[in-house]
Amino acid sequence: MTATLAGCDVPLATAHDLALVDLDGVAYRGHLPIPHAAESLTAAREGGLRLVFVTNNASREPEEVADQLTGLDIPTAANEVMTAAQACAALLRTRLAPGARVLVVGGAGLRTAVERAGLTIVDSADDGPDAVAQGYAPGLAWEDLAEAAYAVAGGAWHVASNLDLSLPTARGFAPGNGALVGAVVAATGVQPDSAGKPSPTMYRLAVERAGAERPLVIGDRLDTDLAGARSGGLPGLHVLTGVSSARDAVLADAGLRPDFLGGDLRALLEPHPAPQRGADGWWTCGDRAARAVDGRLELDRQGPHGIDVIRSACAAAWEAADRDDHVDATTVPELEA
Repeated sequence: MTATLAGCDVPLATAHDLALVDLDGVAYRGHLPIPHAAESLTAAREGGLRLVFVTNNASREPEEVADQLTGLDIPTAANEVMTAAQACAALLRTRLAPGARVLVVGGAGLRTAVERAGLTIVDSADDGPDAVAQGYAPGLAWEDLAEAAYAVAGGAWHVASNLDLSLPTARGFAPGNGALVGAVVAATGVQPDSAGKPSPTMYRLAVERAGAERPLVIGDRLDTDLAGARSGGLPGLHVLTGVSSARDAVLADAGLRPDFLGGDLRALLEPHPAPQRGADGWWTCGDRAARAVDGRLELDRQGPHGIDVIRSACAAAWEAADRDDHVDATTVPELEA
């Protein structure tokens, strides 16, 4: 639990040796680039920061993800991608011996990862699978979910690649893997284990593979990316280019709070001042300040916000929440970086 954001006197890209970068909402949005993402990641790399792109998407192969990033001017090799499918397969191997039978309910990326882990894929609950590996794929049908339910009800270990309830698409948010997993849970009453964020499994695998000593998680979702960082004891940078807003950060529970905040990936190339608490109860960062009084968030002045007032507001609201004097959400405006 932390009552304020961390500080860093040098650019984050200098202070860390590995960045674990989320994809959608951070590196790109759907099939579109995010402003400043490519040039910021390139500059960070040129300064010596290694990158691994970590995604809860289990339907695609690492090579496919790498090709998409490369096409968006973020040159990436397949071994710089860690998918939830790979984490799912690694989790399966913690309990299953080579050759164990796994019913895969998901896309090509999950099937490949399970095969590469030395496990045997079966296609029916009647084949007596030892486990069910479930990941998102757009072509999944009722028959696939039913087969998973039959196997889990028969005693198979249920492992989900992730439990994201929603999935961002070009048209809005669609049901994610967690929603599909929920159908199997509703039918069986059995809660699955999960390999994807907010479990720190993928982060740990990526750090081990890279041999990193000072990793940094970068994400746009507090409930997955940053919750996974906090549960894994890793520092996290929340960028405001995706799902979770600055207002969400201000109101975040302790287990979801980031260590650093930035408007976009240019934040990698900048120092991060830590908010400071004054004797009068105002939290200041740069030339902006905020405080929490009697359940209300107060800003020092009206007008444009900026990242420093967001940092101050987070510190003030978190301190209040940690003493059980939570800020009324209706007093927190939409804050723009």
